[in-house]
Amino acid sequence: MTRPLRIQYPGACYHVTCRGIERRRIFADDRDRIIFCKKLALSRDVYSVLLLAYVCMPNHFHLLIKTPQGNLSEFMRHFNISYTAFFNRRHRRVGNLYQGRYKAFLIDVDNYLLEVSRYINLNPIRVKSIADKSADEKIKILMSYKWSSLHGYLWPGKRENFVTYATTLDYLGGDSPAGRQAYKQFLFSGISSEAESPLALGSGHGIIGDEGFIKWVKDTFLENGLKERERPAVRELKRQYPPQELIEQYLQLIGGTREKICRRGRQLPERTILMELLYRFCRITQQEIGSYMGGLDYSSVSNARRRLLSRIGHDQQLERKFNAFLKHFNQMKS
Repeated sequence: MTRPLRIQYPGACYHVTCRGIERRRIFADDRDRIIFCKKLALSRDVYSVLLLAYVCMPNHFHLLIKTPQGNLSEFMRHFNISYTAFFNRRHRRVGNLYQGRYKAFLIDVDNYLLEVSRYINLNPIRVKSIADKSADEKIKILMSYKWSSLHGYLWPGKRENFVTYATTLDYLGGDSPAGRQAYKQFLFSGISSEAESPLALGSGHGIIGDEGFIKWVKDTFLENGLKERERPAVRELKRQYPPQELIEQYLQLIGGTREKICRRGRQLPERTILMELLYRFCRITQQEIGSYMGGLDYSSVSNARRRLLSRIGHDQQLERKFNAFLKHFNQMKS
């Protein structure tokens, strides 16, 4: 069976996992884990990626990575080589440390970031030896496991400076006592209900997302199996609009001001159209769109966009206005 393609673009988010060769251990002791985290932090800095979650297991690891520069392959090559070199040197061995290349699942951030973060942070109790234990026993084991990003999500005093926590917490009310408590409740609900692994959604094609996201990825990157330089959609994506530039052009077209269009509580159709244009032409998340629209949370942006698309199907005047904006920005990109 052919393996999923590596799909890379600026702002993409991935669940990455790598297993030891022949399922052997990749950590002999805590010294190895400490150096693993140091190498991870260094590679993160070199390639300007964001590490949103991680866990070190005896014979494998999981990472939740966001790549503002679309450079997952370069980051993972640097990281895996550097840790393998250290491990081999320290333990006087040669050869591959990992079983084949790493697996990377592209994530539909707006719909599955939380699920993947929970899956990674719950990994220490997703093992057969404790499958039959009670939820309280599992929580106790989980809280005693220190080689993951979990503790930093719950207690700011236990954070590691190479992990970015706010990106995920923003989906639950922000990096605040309320947001961290909401994350804790979300996490524990996955223990009591035995939440299904989100990785099952990516089986075969390597994409963890809803139908709309999967279609966008396939239409943009996998059409006819062409190479990147032959795919106009990929070239178009790489010259996507900077959000600030699109907002300024849009305000000029409608003759409005940012203060007016982005003011909280405003239900102007022009405001929702701007949200949809940012989503389509800038390929930023709904959470990021909310930050440009006066601090809306991602669910408010999602609901507003959903209402707009529903209205367009029944309001010809609104549809003509929206299509005119689409035509304008498509022409600007050509």
